Amino acid sequence: MLSFLIFVLLSGLFVKPAELNAQTRVESRFRIARLKYNGGGDWYNDPSAELNLLQYVRQATGIDVDPRYEFVELSSERLYSYPFLFMTGHGNVVFSESDAGRLREYLTRGGFLYVDDDYGLDRAFRREIRKVFPDHDLVELPFSHPLYSVFFPFPDGVPKTHEHDNKPPQGFGIFLDGRLVLYYTYESNPSDGWADKDIHGDSDPVREEALKFGTNIVVWALTR
Repeated sequence: MLSFLIFVLLSGLFVKPAELNAQTRVESRFRIARLKYNGGGDWYNDPSAELNLLQYVRQATGIDVDPRYEFVELSSERLYSYPFLFMTGHGNVVFSESDAGRLREYLTRGGFLYVDDDYGLDRAFRREIRKVFPDHDLVELPFSHPLYSVFFPFPDGVPKTHEHDNKPPQGFGIFLDGRLVLYYTYESNPSDGWADKDIHGDSDPVREEALKFGTNIVVWALTR
């Protein structure tokens, strides 16, 4: 049932009509696109993260995925071919007025953005997301939120993959008409746990936990 639902969601419902005419076919395998942004932050770091996560998602859930590293800019016509965007980095982020409008439209039309603070992103991200949704605050998700139990159980919410400033891990969201369109992890950094083991030296249990948590985010985004 889960795989069937994913197929329906990825079979053109999200793609703009004009883009359907420009494509020879609509990609039905689930893909993640890394969001390329301006401002100087290293949006491109750890390219093995998405590949490893998607392979794990396929193994754990049976979802038909396309495990590869891809990136997209908000100005690109390819933006609407991805139901799931991933954003990370350590430094500055700058959204132009056009960028903010494109991201607002993407999320309003049914897209989903997962943002992981890779340490140093928080201040810039919070500033720039205000351009996208000036009337919506980032709100912390309670541990009882279904994202934390949609596939694997996380009764204490976001796992602590990396220490950073030794603060508790937190997960925030922006909701539009009750739908979680953006999810943001802070003081947690699960995407580092998705990367190849030799990159950060995380133990197997820590990496497994991070991959399970990433699976929950993917399943939640695609079934809600």
